[in-house]
Amino acid sequence: MRKVFVYGTLRKGEGNAHLKKNASCIAEQCWTNGKLYDAGYGYPAMKQSQSSYVYGELYSVTETELNRLDVLEGYRRGGSSNLYERVEQTVYTDKGQSNAYVYVAGPEMLLNKRIPWGDWKEYKWTKKQNDSILYFAYGSCMDNKRFIEKRVDAYFQDMLGVGVLDNYTLRFTRKSKEDGMGRADIVEEGGRVEGKVYKIPIEALKNYLYQREGAPTAYRATFVTIKLHGKDIQALTFTVKDKEEETAPSAKYEEEILRGADGYLSADYISKLKTHINFLKNLHQTIGGM
Repeated sequence: MRKVFVYGTLRKGEGNAHLKKNASCIAEQCWTNGKLYDAGYGYPAMKQSQSSYVYGELYSVTETELNRLDVLEGYRRGGSSNLYERVEQTVYTDKGQSNAYVYVAGPEMLLNKRIPWGDWKEYKWTKKQNDSILYFAYGSCMDNKRFIEKRVDAYFQDMLGVGVLDNYTLRFTRKSKEDGMGRADIVEEGGRVEGKVYKIPIEALKNYLYQREGAPTAYRATFVTIKLHGKDIQALTFTVKDKEEETAPSAKYEEEILRGADGYLSADYISKLKTHINFLKNLHQTIGGM
């Protein structure tokens, strides 16, 4: 078995994903050092660099599957005119790091237009002007009251139902600059996260959500596989870019999350969420009293 990091058309929901349909997904959220470019032919190309990150997915593949990917990427061992070169470098996940194969650009002509935030799927979707996207809200963005206060509730009228995100846990891994208290995040470390699924126009991202989430410095937009009405679908959400040790949320932020969850998410999930928040509060009080 070999580990391969994919960042373009081999990712879930993309055009060539079927080529690794039998591969085992190790991590849906991962990144490696590099710069990402739009090659101009409907796919991206990566250049090795220590100054920025490229985001993608990590898989375990067989030798046969790896050979199939080599053909797609125009790579031949020892070849002098390869479209892509297959190199090995460190890939980072929420659980740790490992070495994996990465396909990087061969000829300079593939390095056409820089993709500034290093995520091909996000870049491709946000280029669409008159389209919609599925958005998975798991924190305070479930609270319609905040939408109304910000006068953006018109963007969030089409709620499709409650989505379930398996293999993730809701954590509070970012300290807000406003109050120093925790803000919600999803961490790919096992577990289960519930949230509301909205169908929103692309302009809702550009005109509201990116600003609200402080993307791409505080949170970054990413895609996750959620289960909605018994089907696996791809949806955009936000995750903390540089995760910190957990901090209890403020009373106001907690109220917003629970108000948005009430009547929608399962009673068991809400109960576990409250228990975890109370644990963080008690931990904070204990540390503060030392």
